[in-house]
Amino acid sequence: MSKVYAFLAEGFEETEAIAVIDVMKRGGIEVVMVSVGNGINVKGVHGITICADKTIDNIDINDADMLFLPGGVPGTPNLAACKELENALIDYNNKGKKIAAICAAPSIPGQLGILKGKEATCYPGWEDKLCGAIHKNVKVVTSDNVSTGKGMGAAIDLGLEIVKIFCGEDKAIEVGKAIQYL
Repeated sequence: MSKVYAFLAEGFEETEAIAVIDVMKRGGIEVVMVSVGNGINVKGVHGITICADKTIDNIDINDADMLFLPGGVPGTPNLAACKELENALIDYNNKGKKIAAICAAPSIPGQLGILKGKEATCYPGWEDKLCGAIHKNVKVVTSDNVSTGKGMGAAIDLGLEIVKIFCGEDKAIEVGKAIQYL
């Protein structure tokens, strides 16, 4: 079974996190919600608190098949401030391991140089933070080892894209039909 670490920081966009996580779990992917803060309770940008499974200091960050970053502000800058996550993103990319980000969060791998020469999408207004990426005005795009989503309205699409990557297109279609999306 594939494993994804979904990182949460104070001010994350709740729907982007939960919708993507939900779809991945429906596809059979193990998802571990990881707080980059001091505790497991993480308050989103709209005041909804989510209880993460673990904190970043209680995981082996190299033990996942993908790192997933939801957007939101100040969630995105708070994720970007986590040096352990930053180092892991660089390491994952260097090893060709998978990374996914949505909304403002593609700016994090963008500013680390991970998106250079790759197609990527993001929330409008964050394109300049994609640093060398080929910006695509689409809901979701996967380029090499990185998948990006445009924003909250593309959360289910990104979740299905990740299911397709790990479990195949048939499983993604099955999940999409089961949730009345396709």
